[in-house]
Amino acid sequence: MYNVSVSPHVREQSTTKSIMRDVAFALLPTLAFGVYHFGIKALIVIAVSVVTCVVCELLFELITKKPITVFDWSAVVTGLILAINLPATAPWRMVVLGGAFAIIVVKMMFGGIGQNFMNPALAARCFLLISFTSRMNDFTTVDGVSSATPLALLKGGEASDLLTLFLGYHAGCIGEVSALAILIGGLYLIIKKVISVRIPLAYIGSTLVFILIINAVSGGDTSVNYIICQLLSGGLLAGAFFMATDYATSPITPKGQLLYGVVLGLLTALFRTLGASAEGVSYAIIIGNLLVPLIEKITVPKPFGCEKSKGGRE
Repeated sequence: MYNVSVSPHVREQSTTKSIMRDVAFALLPTLAFGVYHFGIKALIVIAVSVVTCVVCELLFELITKKPITVFDWSAVVTGLILAINLPATAPWRMVVLGGAFAIIVVKMMFGGIGQNFMNPALAARCFLLISFTSRMNDFTTVDGVSSATPLALLKGGEASDLLTLFLGYHAGCIGEVSALAILIGGLYLIIKKVISVRIPLAYIGSTLVFILIINAVSGGDTSVNYIICQLLSGGLLAGAFFMATDYATSPITPKGQLLYGVVLGLLTALFRTLGASAEGVSYAIIIGNLLVPLIEKITVPKPFGCEKSKGGRE
């Protein structure tokens, strides 16, 4: 006997909660290394960020009488992603302000999960960078020594040890220092099929290619060591695996995802090579989020058997 039912006939077992939980687990290696490298201050920043995001979402939904969604782990993930983009020296008041901005202004005021037009955590980071520039660029290691990030040194003409960059024993934000820890988390997401490799590979690859092209034209450094330093330092890897792949703010079409990754790569390369700041991942992804509707419009697959009429409409 045949059981005839309405579509969809193939159903996915994943839920918002399971996906968000996987992302949270994938962030644990880089968060753990950040706490190990920067000390208890990093743990405080992480805890304050997560608690702020969860509480703000709960209070907003209680006040506006909306369904309670804090148990889907999305607020936790927002708090964790915000935390990996903050220095361990960030004061708790600044972390609270960033978490509240991410959840209330960027996420909930636009309809909640899936309705936000840009990544809430990155929007909050950009907001904090503009509002508290000096505090957001205060990088101090666990031994109390404040130093420049590898990208800042690279922009000034100084090279960094590649093994140190790969392992993460240098200055930077809590979750962007260890390339090894980030790759472990990214591999977990790929194995669990939470993300595909299209956006990360297109983003990382195009960033390095555009940096190489721009430096070749302008007479800058085009050495292999320089390119690898660009890959391992800053927020490129973290942005590619954990932020650019955000479901709500990235394209759903395969071609759109590749184009999106290339756009992010171009923007990041321009910011890093021609901009005043050594980093540019956060601003690149935010701008890329705004371009997603246009990217999807020009990459949406054509329906099978569809023909254009004489009037130009399909």
